[in-house]
Amino acid sequence: SRAIVFDDRQKIVGLGKMEFTQHFPRDGWVEHVPEEIWATALWSAKTAIKRAGIKASEIAAIGITNQRETTIVWDRKTGKAIHNAIVWQDRRTLKLCEKLKQAGHEKLVSKKTGLLLDPYFSATKLAWILDNVPGARKRAEKGELAFGTVDCYLIWRLTGGRSHATDISNACRTLLLNIKTGDWDDELL
Repeated sequence: SRAIVFDDRQKIVGLGKMEFTQHFPRDGWVEHVPEEIWATALWSAKTAIKRAGIKASEIAAIGITNQRETTIVWDRKTGKAIHNAIVWQDRRTLKLCEKLKQAGHEKLVSKKTGLLLDPYFSATKLAWILDNVPGARKRAEKGELAFGTVDCYLIWRLTGGRSHATDISNACRTLLLNIKTGDWDDELL
């Protein structure tokens, strides 16, 4: 995690950075602990602000860049993830992608998203979490869970759960956004 404070002339005036751990629970699987992402992002931001010699209230705007396909599912009440983040390079959903391709779904997915069915993208990672974490799918159907990429998760945490948001450049990497309409696609969802 890295945070940078720029002055009004785009000069760096404060910087904070801290590594977080990559976990490899099985061959081809890559995970991050969402609480560690949150803790290192928060520490980095506070450190950058301190090094800039300013107060947080003096910041005019923030921007978040992230690993756009890394997938997190969390509890809407607590903000706590129900499973480790599944990282963009994780390949655990390769068989699901192949199954979807064999069923003839790739043409529709590609037409709507501009992407191929590949474990790189978030949708099959989300499906894996819903299908493999006990009770997750039922909780999601009840509206108890939220899904997002790292930017979305950090915004949720930074706003105390008041904002569940992302931008189009992250949303279009989920395999769930129709790039022609700019909306989440019910058929893909």
